[in-house]
Amino acid sequence: MIKKKDGFQGERAVVLPPMLVEMEEQDLMCKGLFITDIGYYPKAEHHYRVRDQGVDQYVLIYCVDGSGFYVVDGKRYEVKKNQYFVLPAYKPHEYGADKGKGWTIYWVHFRGIAAPVFAEGANTPQTINVTMNSRISDRINIFEEILTTLHFGEGIDDLRYASSLLIRFLASMRYIGQFRRAKAGQQPFSASTDIDVVEQAIHYMRENIENSISIKEVLHYVGYSQSHFSKLFKNRTGMSPLSYINHLKMEHACYLLKTTDLKVNQICYKVGIEDPLYFSRLFSKVMGMSPTKYKESLTSE
Repeated sequence: MIKKKDGFQGERAVVLPPMLVEMEEQDLMCKGLFITDIGYYPKAEHHYRVRDQGVDQYVLIYCVDGSGFYVVDGKRYEVKKNQYFVLPAYKPHEYGADKGKGWTIYWVHFRGIAAPVFAEGANTPQTINVTMNSRISDRINIFEEILTTLHFGEGIDDLRYASSLLIRFLASMRYIGQFRRAKAGQQPFSASTDIDVVEQAIHYMRENIENSISIKEVLHYVGYSQSHFSKLFKNRTGMSPLSYINHLKMEHACYLLKTTDLKVNQICYKVGIEDPLYFSRLFSKVMGMSPTKYKESLTSE
């Protein structure tokens, strides 16, 4: 595969060469829905694209942090955190991050017979709110699996698998109600008890693992004062909310070190930390060894 470089630190991207796109177009399984380009841009402050003639693919952009905009059919739309949109094929458009803010986005160019179905209704910004059954982390894991599959794969089986995952990824947005209901073993929560508030706070932390989460944001989500919530949280977990957030981030970093080929300066963005040096220090403090040492210990197991 050919990796696409745009100069954003921590980015990951794959652009399929024309030969593989042609294979997808002709394959009975892939031609329903397939990928031509895919990527992840963290904290992309100067990201901007303008296509006067449009492109022959649909373009999905999913913003998980920061903000940006896009213009299509002469109308400008503002895009915020936890929103996505799909640009139609063959239409002139432009999009980019807000100046001085940047955005963290997952993006994919896709085509196929079923492409219009998944693009339907997403020409305006669509919001994905964080709730107790939002499954944002599940959606991101699907995307990561697609990206990893295409990064290492070259054969038709890899393309078919990526196309299958793309259907699930897009369906998690297009049919968000069904995606949330389908969570196995899911139990409804009520905010009427203190223990449920802690569960909801932890869920919010997990769903925002890629963002720089503040305690203020957690408090706003659960609707509690800091003193009361901190006491409840520590009684339940044995940690302060901030320590718990850091442990969750390092836990996810360990998972990424085990299951991906991401470098340390890429993984730090995947856990909402922009400074690789601070990330390494925090990892060492929590895990008792540096990320590099941890990675080396995995190969010796």
